[in-house]
Amino acid sequence: MNSEIKFQKKIRTNIFSVAPGVWGMKDVFVNIYMILNPFDGTWVLVDAGLKWSTPKIKKMAQQLFGDSKPSAIILTHGHFDHVGALENLIEEWNVPVYAHYLEIPYLTGKSSYPPPDPSVGGGLMSLMSWLYPIGPINIWSHVNVLPENGGVPGLPEWRFLHTPGHTPGHISLYRESDGVLIAGDAFVTTKSESIISTMLQLKTVSGPPKYLTSDWAQARQSVKELMKLEPEVVATGHGKPMHGSEARRLLHKLSDKFYEIAVPASGRYVDEPSIADVTGVVYVPQNNINKRAVVLKTLAVTMVVATAFVLLSEKKKKKKKTKEALAYEVW
Repeated sequence: MNSEIKFQKKIRTNIFSVAPGVWGMKDVFVNIYMILNPFDGTWVLVDAGLKWSTPKIKKMAQQLFGDSKPSAIILTHGHFDHVGALENLIEEWNVPVYAHYLEIPYLTGKSSYPPPDPSVGGGLMSLMSWLYPIGPINIWSHVNVLPENGGVPGLPEWRFLHTPGHTPGHISLYRESDGVLIAGDAFVTTKSESIISTMLQLKTVSGPPKYLTSDWAQARQSVKELMKLEPEVVATGHGKPMHGSEARRLLHKLSDKFYEIAVPASGRYVDEPSIADVTGVVYVPQNNINKRAVVLKTLAVTMVVATAFVLLSEKKKKKKKTKEALAYEVW
């Protein structure tokens, strides 16, 4: 009995429920999702987390589905924090991967993404973005193009929507029967530029991560199209799921005030987007960023954040010791 309770507690700690047949898991700052196909009991993995996410993804799969492997892996896009464990998982599971045709160059070794923009502001995640990898992976023998009819392989209840802006071939997934939306990074439910908001998953509806978004006009149109769905549940690449009227209200607000809420005041791609086609990136605006200044600022902010965490930790320890001492005196 005790072991069963511990097991249930462990599942609740690592896995969160999104909607019937849909589960998510946060690894550091990014989410991955698993979706059940109720018609035949198979399941699909959506995105593949970070480089070290493989054991966590496999453990989640084991807890939810036993020894069965997914029928497919669906990618919302190919940024490093969404495909990190992909090559390892393919090697172990040998299952097909699906992505939008405009995302294929970044998954077959043909093109890197546009450089990150650490000048967009908002927090340490932005400042550190110059360190994030943008080079392609190469899974050409396993990757497939999503069907033109909007269907999602392995998930007959779902359809995908092309939601570019954050990346050229970014997609979102939607289950119309109960209004469940998995939006990837088309928009997110935390402030992804802030390391504190991201780690603690403080709830809000924000635009796509500013530091890796290279076409703001497309990003705005994508949010507008997703808002029109009037979703009942929204789950994104960063942040906790949101439900009902709160999710719709904040999504409407984001759509109506996109240039105020989502678009940075200044940045490399604000006035001029990068341009991509089926071969990958073909044009990137000129970089006017002082990289040395960004590095120094990153180091300074990192030290401040680290100091704050240490002080907070020490404060918690002192508080705990005080409580223990008081409890001892009362006893």
